[in-house]
Parts: sequence; structure tokens; C-alpha cells
Amino acid sequence: MQWIQKHKRHIIILLITAVFAVFLYRYNQIERIGLYDTEGKTFEKARVIEILEDNETESGNQIGNQVVSLELLSGDYKGNTVEAVSSSSYLYGAHCEPGMRVIAEVNESDDSLYVTVYSYDRTWMLYAIVLLFLITLCVIGGKQGFNSAVALVFTFVCIVFLFLPMIYRGISPIFAAIVVAVLTTFVTMYLIGGISSKSVTSMIGTVAGVGISGILAVLFGRLTQISGYNVAEIEQLEYVGQMTSVKIGELLYAGILISTLGAVMDVAMSVASTINEIHYRNPELSRKELFTSGIRVGKDMMGTMSNTLILAFTGSSINTLVFMYVYNYTVMQITNMYSIGIEVIQGIASTMGVILTVPIVSVICAWHLKLKKRKKREAGLSGERTGAESGIE
Repeated sequence: MQWIQKHKRHIIILLITAVFAVFLYRYNQIERIGLYDTEGKTFEKARVIEILEDNETESGNQIGNQVVSLELLSGDYKGNTVEAVSSSSYLYGAHCEPGMRVIAEVNESDDSLYVTVYSYDRTWMLYAIVLLFLITLCVIGGKQGFNSAVALVFTFVCIVFLFLPMIYRGISPIFAAIVVAVLTTFVTMYLIGGISSKSVTSMIGTVAGVGISGILAVLFGRLTQISGYNVAEIEQLEYVGQMTSVKIGELLYAGILISTLGAVMDVAMSVASTINEIHYRNPELSRKELFTSGIRVGKDMMGTMSNTLILAFTGSSINTLVFMYVYNYTVMQITNMYSIGIEVIQGIASTMGVILTVPIVSVICAWHLKLKKRKKREAGLSGERTGAESGIE
């Protein structure tokens, strides 16, 4: 019984995790519509045995296709040696060499196989990179780093196994993004700070900041006559929208909410932690003084986080910027391009969410800390009065 009381918190967390895992498993039992025919097509691991026909010229360039011999390492034809074609395009194929591990696209039709090289086999290398990141986070951050890694994994799980199935089922992508934002915020803040003043105020500030970003994005979109139907991939998305229940027009704004979440969460926790530490060191400071301290700390973060978000969105559209520069687009043409308008809306809405999170968290945190202190003082006075009264009696 003592053991249960001692580990009550961990038991509750494990039970909630198990229930959530079962829910995600059942929620992901969706029969997805095949948008293209995949019957008889599989992707398997393979190893290059021999180069039958090379495509390398005397100058060292690759032109056309290679014909190679592959040993399949997975699937129904594991262990078989087959002939395959490998293209020299930048997106598909690979310049094969004997012993190289590749991913093969195996097409089975009428008892015959047609095999092509899809890509290099970089599976384990990507796993190793992710593992290196998680180990570094845990080693440098210690217990907090481990909790951060768990929170990151939880966020990834929510996006893949909750957000995507929700929008596939026809639920509003904006609503789905809000659900994921609230859920990941609560879990992340709880893992990092437990149930405390700074965690609660950070949660409220994060949800408020992300909500402001979403509202501003929708408002800016209407003012500029830009919607989720003006994105570059709209033709493919329209086909997806026709074949499924996905609400294509809301994907743009859902993406803004999710992309803003990390920066807003960072600012909210930093400001709340700072105000809590100041209050701990000097409990006599007033609400106004605590609020002012939060704003002063937040001012420095506003600049760095604003740059972070703007540069992140700029980096995602670097190819477009290069095209505009090389082809010498005019200012009038650039400012009225949908792609540029979308990037501006994303960057400004996200940044304003971060900026406004600072005063929101400062106000909530300062008010909450002073309220908690007053309640403790009143409880103490009440206890003293009760003791005095019992002594008189």
C-alpha cells in the first residue's frame, strides 16, 4: 500500500498513457481511399550486386539509366536476384555501386517482376540522427532533457496519429490543430514544470498566443483575399478534397497554428519562470512590479523569437526567393504573388502571437502569484485566530 502511495503519480501517468494509446490505436482504424493504384506494388530493401549497364560518360556525368542486378532483402521475393533500372534524376533513383543498399520498387504483374531503384536506403542513418539528437538532449539536459524528449515524442505522436486522422475524418483542420496544441501544451508544460504556478500560467499563455496567431491569420487572409485555396499545391489538394472528407481550405491556417506552437510555448514558459523566480527571491514585489519585470525580460525574447519565426518561414520559401531574384521580378509583381502573401501572413501572424504572449503571461502570472500569496496569508491569519480562540477557551 505504501508503494502505491509513493508511486501514485507515476501509476496515474502510466494509466493515462495506456488509455490514450488504446484510443489512438482505435481512432486510427480508418479505411483510407486509395488515390492511386498500388496493387502489386511494394517497396523493399535491396543490395546492389552488379552494374550490368552503366550510364556514366567519360566526363563523369550520368546520362540516362543504369541497369543493375539487385538482391532483394525483404518482402515476398526476399533472397531473389533481379534485374532493375535506376534513373539518374535528382528526386528518384540512385547512382548505384556494387554493395550499395537501396530501396527497390517492385511491381508484380502477370507472374513477372518489373523492378526499379527508388532511392538510397537511408533508413538506419535517419534513425541514428534522431537517436543522436535525443541522446544529446538527455545528456546535456539531464532529467529535464529527458522530459523534453518525451514531450517531443508525444507531440510527434499527436500530429501523426491524432491530427492527421482527425482531418481525414472530415473534422475541421483548425479545430484539430487547436486540440493538438492544447494537448501538447498541457503535456509538455506538465513534464517540464509539473503542476505549478509557472506551468499553469504558461499553458494559458500558450493557448492564448496560438489562438491570437490563428485569428490574425484568418483576418489577414480575408483582408488580402488570400485563402487556403491559393497555395502552390492546390491542384493536388483539390483532388484530395474531392476524393476524401479533408477540408482543404483550412489546412493553411491549421499549419500556422502548429508552426507557431513551439515558439509561443518557449516564450510563455521563459517569462513565467522568470516572474516566478523573481517572486520567490522577493515576495514583497507588487503585481505591477512583477508584470514590469516580465515585460522587460520578454522584450529581449520578442526580438530573437520574431527573427526565428520570420527566418524559418523565409527559409522554407528560399527557392521562390531565388527565382524572383534571378528572373528580376518587379516589386509590383512580387508583392502581389500568392506565395509571397502567404509567407507574409504566416510570418506576421505567428510573430504577433509570440509578441502578445509576453504581456498575457506577465499579467496572468503576476496576478496569480499575488493571489496565491494573499490566500496563504489569510489562511495563516485564520489559523492564528483559531489557535488564539481555542487558547482563550
